[in-house]
Amino acid sequence: MTTHAEAPPATARLPRQIPFIIGNEGCERFSFYGMRNILVQFLITSTLLQHILETGERELVAKDLMHTFMIGVYFFPLLGGYIADRFFGKYNTILWFSLVYVAGHACLALFDDSRTGFFTGLGLIALGAGGIKPLVASFVGDQFDQSNKHLAKVVFDAFYWIINFGSLFASLLMPLFLKNYGPGVAFGIPGLLMLVATLVFWAGRKRYVMVPPVGGDEPHTFSRVVRTALFAHAPDRGRPGLVIAALGVVSAVAAFALTGPLGFVIAFCIALVLLIAGVGGGAYLQLDRARSLHPEAAVDGVRSVLRVLVAFALVTPFFSLFDQKASTWVIQGNAMTKPEWFVASQMQALNPALVMLLIPFNNLVLYPALRRLGWEPTALRRMGAGIAFSGLAWIVVGMIQLAMDGGTPMSIVWQILPYALLTFGEVLVSATGLEFAYSQAPVAMKGVVMSFWNLTTTVGNLWVLLANQAVRNDGLTGHIATTGLSVTAFQMFFFAAFALVAALAFAWYARRYRVVDNYRAVSA
Repeated sequence: MTTHAEAPPATARLPRQIPFIIGNEGCERFSFYGMRNILVQFLITSTLLQHILETGERELVAKDLMHTFMIGVYFFPLLGGYIADRFFGKYNTILWFSLVYVAGHACLALFDDSRTGFFTGLGLIALGAGGIKPLVASFVGDQFDQSNKHLAKVVFDAFYWIINFGSLFASLLMPLFLKNYGPGVAFGIPGLLMLVATLVFWAGRKRYVMVPPVGGDEPHTFSRVVRTALFAHAPDRGRPGLVIAALGVVSAVAAFALTGPLGFVIAFCIALVLLIAGVGGGAYLQLDRARSLHPEAAVDGVRSVLRVLVAFALVTPFFSLFDQKASTWVIQGNAMTKPEWFVASQMQALNPALVMLLIPFNNLVLYPALRRLGWEPTALRRMGAGIAFSGLAWIVVGMIQLAMDGGTPMSIVWQILPYALLTFGEVLVSATGLEFAYSQAPVAMKGVVMSFWNLTTTVGNLWVLLANQAVRNDGLTGHIATTGLSVTAFQMFFFAAFALVAALAFAWYARRYRVVDNYRAVSA
């Protein structure tokens, strides 16, 4: 649907408080990527997994731990978004969860040889990082209104640029600190940066636009509209949506039976997916019934959220590929030829370095060129293309693995090409997705929608854990052996196909999706 917007005001200015949020994000991202990008490398060689004698199994366990940690990081946004929207507001919630985050870093630095202490630290970081994750980006959006919303895209790109600025130096330096100075220093430096991030955010407290929370007594929240839609009676129409929701709940409870063979984390994530799909799908079928008790704006807002969740679901395969650059690709890099001073996990620095180049290139060169050719690079088109590019990256990395499996020594330089393809896909998906998620969310539901956007990464990491569990099955590994591929190469091509199929499904859905605009009205 095409709309004709008014020209942006010539006097519109960037809010003065934005540098505080951007500075906070740069330091916070250094702290997060600084510890995450060395996590698999540390776990493989640490005493924490010393009881696992087989190298291949130790690598799988290290991957599982990293992806389980990432599931936590991207699950806790549900908690942070709920608390901020209903009770304390974004600013207070960000500040308090940041202190939990700092405590988690301290545990990693102090207890690198203690399973209890170290894993407690990972849990606290997952809670702290996850709690603030849906809020910082939406807090940026809150600083804009209709008079200067055209500047928001620039700031969201700058926001994503500074994320990668912090990630670049963390990826370059932390592997060297781990190698040369040990885990205490390598995990301690990110902790200090997180403390700085918290102080920078606190320093701007008197300048921020503080959008108040909805409050616990608000009768038209997302959950209450959904509940009304499911339970409202309509004469002679039955309750098919309630039946679907009930099946979702029953299936979610039944999923916990998988705890034995698959573990609690996988069973919990499967249950969460089934619950969201069942309740969301059922509510959508009966949503018009809520109009008798809720205003049009609230019902239409819930409809927008449920429709955007389908788009989010189709993005999850991208994140299953993207996050494995910190696990599967690092393990592949360990087996490649490289200089003595170089550490395989340092290759991850390519990702943020390329992001910092690609964001201005896309905005200043690529997108204007596409518009001159008559093709508008909308948010949904960019995201669909990004998923496809991630699939291409995994085809390339799979080809590299085939050569290595055949006995050909491969230089780690060969990983540059898949990193470039994956990073281009990331810019198209992640940087775009931040703005898209905020713009589609009703004012009272922005924290919740941003939480669901972050949940796409949780589900993406769930696919990785399921794939890792599958290759522990002797029947499946025997079948893979008949293909002539190693288990690693087979997984790489599987994930490539997974992403390419998802890209096609996303493109189909995007053609039917109606984009909405939910920025704040102009301030008085």
